[in-house]
Formats: sequence, C-alpha cells, structure tokens
Amino acid sequence: MSALVSRRAVIGGALALSACGRGGSKPVALKDVTLRVATYKGQIDSFFAQAGEAAPPYTVSKALFAGGNQIVEAINAGAIDFGGMSEIPPIFAAAADPLFRLIAVQQYDVNNQVVLVPGGSTIHDAAGLRGKRVGYVRATTSHYILLRLLDEAGLTFADVVPIALSPSDGLTAFQQGRLDAWVIYGVQGSLARSTGARVLATGKGRLSGNYVVAASTAALADPLRVEAIGDYLAKIARTFAWSVANPAAWAIALAKDTGVPEAIWLQQFRERSSDPRIVPVTDGAIASQQQVADRFATAKVIPAKVDVRPLWSAALNARIGKIY
Repeated sequence: MSALVSRRAVIGGALALSACGRGGSKPVALKDVTLRVATYKGQIDSFFAQAGEAAPPYTVSKALFAGGNQIVEAINAGAIDFGGMSEIPPIFAAAADPLFRLIAVQQYDVNNQVVLVPGGSTIHDAAGLRGKRVGYVRATTSHYILLRLLDEAGLTFADVVPIALSPSDGLTAFQQGRLDAWVIYGVQGSLARSTGARVLATGKGRLSGNYVVAASTAALADPLRVEAIGDYLAKIARTFAWSVANPAAWAIALAKDTGVPEAIWLQQFRERSSDPRIVPVTDGAIASQQQVADRFATAKVIPAKVDVRPLWSAALNARIGKIY
C-alpha cells in the first residue's frame, strides 16, 4: 500500500494512534507487521516490481516526503518506522535526544549535487561568488557544499547574498534570473542544465556520498519490525544493482514515475560518481557525519557542537553484511 500524504497528516495520524494505544496489539508474526516507510518521488523503492522483487510477507505503508528534515520530524513523532536522507538532517536533531537511530548507509552519487551559474555568467570560480546572490537549500547537502565552496575561496556567508529556497522555488528563481548562482541537488539541477545552466562545481571532494537510513527506536525494539526493515533494505540493495545493470529500463521507469524525461535520468546515470550501495554502519561513516556537524557548528548553523555517535546503531549490520 502506498500513500501520498502531507507531513501534517502523517504526524497528526501518529499522534492520534498514540493517544489510543497505538491502534492495536503487537504483531506476533511477520505477516502482522505494517512497515511504515518514508520515501521520495522517484526513489529506488518505487521500482521493486521492475527489478523482479517479490511482494514482501508484511504490509508496506509508504508516505512521500519532500526532504530529510520532514522524515526526521515524522520518525520523532512516531509516524514512520524508517526512511533515508543525507547525513545532515539528523545533525539538527542530535541535541534533542531523538527517537531514531541511523542503521545503515546508502553510498551514492555526489556529481548530481551541483553549483550552477547561468550559461552566460562571468563567474568561473568560487571567488567570483563574492557579492553575488546564491541560492541554496537550508540544512541540506546544498547548504554544506556552499559552506565548503566558500571556505575554499577564503569567503564566508557574509561575503555573498545567501538566499534559502526550496528546490522547486530555487529552480524558478534561477530560471527567472533572480539568482547569480544556485547550489542544488538531484533532478532540479539537471533540469536547469538542460536549459543552458553551467556547472561551476560539484559535490565531488566536498561530500562523502553517505546517505543515511534512520529507523525509529520503537521499531528497533520490535524484532519482527527489525526483520521487516532488514528485508526491505535488501530489496533496496538488489534494486540498486538492477538499476546499474539496466539503466535504460530504470530511466523509463523513473520518467513514468516523475514526469521528468528519460534523457535527464540517463545523463545523471552517465555522470554519477559511484554506483549506489547499501553498506553497514562503520566508524568511518560516523566520523564523516561528525565532520559535517563540526563544520555546521563552526559556521553557527547549529547553536553548539554535537556528538553524533549516539545517533548510530549497528543493530542491522549483520543483516546488511549478508546482502551482497
């Protein structure tokens, strides 16, 4: 079962269930489990059937979200069992004893994270951003790339005119000439490039490529739900492998799901920095996120330094290790 719902509806429903005892008895077999999954439009778990994955022995209830910050909020509210995001949204919840743990890493492309300028722009390096209007998405990889890029040029946020926008609003502003540069990820960047935008820089060398999977502490306390999560992660991993082996079929499926032309997805496939994989929690992944958190603290994007290690759990490591 899949549902397209608003963040307010998802969280409000969870609070209502909480008030009445979470809506029923604890599952006693895998078939009794309903796994509540956060996902995005065009996410890889939309294509299990195309990859030949059999229907799971549990029920899947999917809710679409626009970003990782919303997923963190929904998990904390008890509305979602698990979902994926970049390293960054959990950092903003780390100081508040969040009700989730990071249980796996999706290693993925960083070349689709780009800094764009108009085709005719005179900006040719990061130093050229001084005094310019730069769009970005707050509290995301976009925000972090901008910090890193400015650092490299000896600049700070005070040296540019930073404008925080959603991806869709950013695309509109960029195409209307209201931004001199735009730091963006995913398909919006590809769409802007298709109409003449030029890539000034990418996430290569600036991002780790680690995208984390978060699960609620309540789900991790339920062995049957942990089994379902492990199975779902294995399906994601196998579907990643299918997409790598069948890029044309993957692009066709994505185009149907998103309305974005196949050519855009194939361009992303050709340019990506690495193939996607699900991997276990490692000290390296934790250290990578800590580096990002420390940089945000130094820039005062978060009020103080946070220790990200308590966010992580190796509870699924053994299961993930058996996937490949």
